[in-house]
This record gives sequence, structure tokens and C-alpha cells, in this order.
Amino acid sequence: MKLLTVNFLTCAVKACKTSAASFPLHFQDAELEQREMEYNPTFLQNILPRLEWDAILTVAAELGFTNLPASKPDGDCETEEEQQVMRNMHTLLLETEVMEGKMVCGNCGHAYKIKEGIANFLLPDHLGKVLFLDPPADDVGNTDSSLVAV
Repeated sequence: MKLLTVNFLTCAVKACKTSAASFPLHFQDAELEQREMEYNPTFLQNILPRLEWDAILTVAAELGFTNLPASKPDGDCETEEEQQVMRNMHTLLLETEVMEGKMVCGNCGHAYKIKEGIANFLLPDHLGKVLFLDPPADDVGNTDSSLVAV
């Protein structure tokens, strides 16, 4: 799971939807892997407006990446320093993958396991039940079961 992904994830527990503490999810026991890929400054410039910078800094610090600036870069690559910031972002967001571990909600403490680079967001029954409701049959005897989350 690329670290860029965590910028778009929040806790799936219904009670956490309105809590600011449910974002970002915090990594625990994370096993990281670096996979080199071609540097693409245009992609980074286009994704920058969508990044929640404080969340990126929090996750980066938790994983030991401390070379990002305190304020969000503007995406310019005119100076050597700006180019280095963009390369550091590329390394963190696109080349760094979490292969094993878990992501934990800061609000409810629910842990989402990560195995072989894939996070499991299925909730146990006590956190998000799904009921099958059988509506009455129509005049021909057909039924249309629906899913309702409670």
C-alpha cells in the first residue's frame, strides 16, 4: 500500500465519521518496502492540491521521514531546494509501501490490518452490522432483497 493512499483513507466505523481524530489513520508495526519508480514531477504537482499536508507530515513523522517542510510546497521546481523537496515527496508517497502492519484510528482505536500490502477495511459485526431485509413479494411473487447497514 503506497503511502499516498493514506491521504484518502479515514476510519470506516460509523461513529468516527464526524470525528477529526479519525484522520489520518496511524501506522503501527509497519514493515516498509522501497520500490523505485520513475520520478514524475508533473504527477506530484497535480496531486499537491489534494494532499492534506498536516496528515502527510503526521504519517511521515510516525514512519521516520523527517525531511519534508512544515508547510505544503507550491510545486515549483525552480530551485535546487524545491526540486529536492519534490524528490523527497516522490520517495515518501510513491516509492514507499507498507507491506505489513496496521493502521489505527485515533478516535476509536480500531486497527485495520495490512497484509501483503493490502489493508483490510472490513469491520467486525459489532462495529458495522449488515442486515438482509426481505421485502414483501410483489403481485407476481418476486422479491428484491436489500442491504441495510445499521
